Amino acid sequence: MIDNSSTKGNIIDNFSGSIKFEKIVFSYPTRKLITVLNEFDLEIKSGQSIAFVGPSGCGKSTLIQLLERFYDCNQGRILLDDHNIESLNLSWLRSQIGLVNQESVLVCDLTVAENIAYGKASNEIIYEDIIRAAERAHCHDFIKNLPEGYNTPVGHNGTFHLSGGQKQRIAIARALFHNPRILLLDEITSALDADNEQLIQESLSLIRQENPSQTVIFVAHRLSTIQSCDLICLFDSYGHLIESGTHAELMELGNAYYKLFLDYLEGRNNS
Repeated sequence: MIDNSSTKGNIIDNFSGSIKFEKIVFSYPTRKLITVLNEFDLEIKSGQSIAFVGPSGCGKSTLIQLLERFYDCNQGRILLDDHNIESLNLSWLRSQIGLVNQESVLVCDLTVAENIAYGKASNEIIYEDIIRAAERAHCHDFIKNLPEGYNTPVGHNGTFHLSGGQKQRIAIARALFHNPRILLLDEITSALDADNEQLIQESLSLIRQENPSQTVIFVAHRLSTIQSCDLICLFDSYGHLIESGTHAELMELGNAYYKLFLDYLEGRNNS
């Protein structure tokens, strides 16, 4: 059982953002007979961009949850800069990780600026940093045009309602504002239309250019968002890693990823 209120544990000085999964075996507590990850091994260097691809239920998002320590693995271990993740201070660990999910939640009745800076002590907030995070997430322009700009409340009770794409870009800005060493992006474009997907792709490209030392992990169904990743990891439905490489390398192999990408292109052309 993970104690979310625990203040125990170590802090890594000069944390670089390297990650190593060693022989990870995992089943959810409510489905102990179903193995989601089966002896998963992967080393991620600081500053790499990695994509996890595969069918639903293959363990892609589970790896995100293990990194955040929402769960601990049943066997194996996760190392951050060669430190066992279970030995680290939980609050510190999560402060080093920025997570954006498929359906990002904004805090109702807080302003756009307050949502971007959410979790930061008010006396530590620099307004220019909020704007810079919004610019990097490609949401500064539409925020400026809201009824009260960055001071526009979002949510219910008569306040301004944002589209799904706008919410997602603000959520990315919130993650960037905290400048995490590791950025986790879990299916962030799966519910968006093509225009919003393109905007988010552009913002992610800018993020990679401006902060090349940040480790970024994508979980993706839409393969258009991952072609430029340093490493693409393809899982089968049993939680096994079956192929890994760059987009070009996997396309040249002509195996499972190649077929998956052709199916993706065909589906996009027919939509």
